[in-house]
Amino acid sequence: MNGRSGVRPGAPAPPADAAALRDAYEHCRRVAAAHGRSYYLATRLLSADRRPAVHALYGFARTVDDIVDDPHLGEPRRAVTALDAVERRLRTAWSRPIGMPMAPRTDPTLPAAFDRVVPALTDTVGRFAIDPRHFWTFLDSMRMDIPGSPLFRNRYPTMAALYEYMRGSAAAIGLQLLPVLGTVCPAAEAEPAAAALGDAFQLTNFLRDIGEDLDRDRIYLPAAELAAFGVDEALLIDGRRTGRTDRRLRRALAHLIAVNRDLYRCARPGIELLTPRARPGIRTAAALYAAILDRIEDSGYAVFAQRAVVPQRRRLRLAAHAALGT
Repeated sequence: MNGRSGVRPGAPAPPADAAALRDAYEHCRRVAAAHGRSYYLATRLLSADRRPAVHALYGFARTVDDIVDDPHLGEPRRAVTALDAVERRLRTAWSRPIGMPMAPRTDPTLPAAFDRVVPALTDTVGRFAIDPRHFWTFLDSMRMDIPGSPLFRNRYPTMAALYEYMRGSAAAIGLQLLPVLGTVCPAAEAEPAAAALGDAFQLTNFLRDIGEDLDRDRIYLPAAELAAFGVDEALLIDGRRTGRTDRRLRRALAHLIAVNRDLYRCARPGIELLTPRARPGIRTAAALYAAILDRIEDSGYAVFAQRAVVPQRRRLRLAAHAALGT
């Protein structure tokens, strides 16, 4: 954005109707509580002044994800049109002069649910000087999920191709969060670790949700890595049909879990670059997500028979240890 933008780096957030802003933040908090249990638990460890901003970022990402996956949109092109409307709405909101009230929604292709997120997101982006480019990168990755989009892709031949998708779907979210969490060093020094942690979270989701993704005709695991263990698409489909995990897939999953854990290891030093108050929450999020990998292993890699879920008691225990840094 240019220097006259309402969200230029260092600028205060433009004024917003106080009641509408409170409603938007509360809406985002409820979305995070309902859909991001590990994420939401981790945010409870953040300071009260930063917690709503994290909820706003989650609310945005979840709302966009729902647009991509909403069967009521029917023809996929409508989802592409809706994402284009989201981007136009944000670009308009974030380019108006400081002090100008937010214009009412006029685009009929913009999902109504998104209106409830915009005030909180705009306030957060302005308050913490988040680079808007991270949101455009995120939206491009979401377009990659929609049949009919020029960017559409539902198979990934290599790990490099998957990382390109995750650059927008995961790493960009880590970079959005970084200014909210704050750092004890120049932010650029912490960005690689923040991006790696976003990638780690995303790959954990892919490993946990193989079956659900297959149901939507998506495979978010690299074909070359699977093929090295004798796994092809037909074997995955058969596993989804029978609920059984072939020994070849178990070996492939063990390998990919090791890759995933290496991402967590790469991200871990970056947590110490965050402001001290933010570290327990991010340690907790990393511990809770990494524990999903343990659950996959403990189940014998039964990714088609059950969804790997960390029990509540273990979640609370992990959160307590992470908060104490033990």
